[in-house]
Amino acid sequence: MQQLYDIYCDESCHLENDRQKAMTIGAIWCPDNKRKSIFQALREIKIKHGLKSDFELKWNKVSMSKIDFYNDIVNYFFDNDDLHFRVLVIPNKEELRHDLYGQTHDEFYYKMYFDMLKTILEPQNAYNIYIDIKDTQGQHKVEKLHDVLCHSQYDFDKSIIKRVQQVESKHVELVALADLFIGAISYLHRELTTSEAKLQLIENIRKRTGYTLRTSTLYRENKFNVFIWKPGYGRK
Repeated sequence: MQQLYDIYCDESCHLENDRQKAMTIGAIWCPDNKRKSIFQALREIKIKHGLKSDFELKWNKVSMSKIDFYNDIVNYFFDNDDLHFRVLVIPNKEELRHDLYGQTHDEFYYKMYFDMLKTILEPQNAYNIYIDIKDTQGQHKVEKLHDVLCHSQYDFDKSIIKRVQQVESKHVELVALADLFIGAISYLHRELTTSEAKLQLIENIRKRTGYTLRTSTLYRENKFNVFIWKPGYGRK
């Protein structure tokens, strides 16, 4: 029987000339029939810490005054067997040589998005994919990504990739949670150290995963999967 999953995607420092060293693309996914209970649980954690239920949890809001809240959010993810995360990291965009591969940065972006998602997708299941709105090119990116994914899966009737849709993270808890984890991985790989709270949260993620987060996890790691991309190298 086909199981429907929801995949919530976000990205950090994905533009070609943003003067940021590392680029990250990632996603959190869960069964569609668990979505409402997960959203409710995340809202309850917010209320427990004296925040409004619609408070947007985001990496750039991590501070010492909210460190207990963010640690509870991280621990909830690791304690919930229905939640999974995968991130693809391009450690140094300065090493990219698009001209050697006859591609634009835009084309490279879609290749990386596909590489991030391909180990999540299984042909016997179906998926709704939600992407955080970033810029005015969002709808074009959504349509292009949907086409790329469907063709990769020979899913011409869109029975596997049912939907690729833009959403606002402030209204969708699991896009916001994806932002949190992607922000943490990006912060680590950009070698930033200016926030003690962010460093503490990264350390908690390290402890819960058992990984350094600086190297790729095993291909089949299903809870917190990290793939460090290298020029001229890809997973088959």
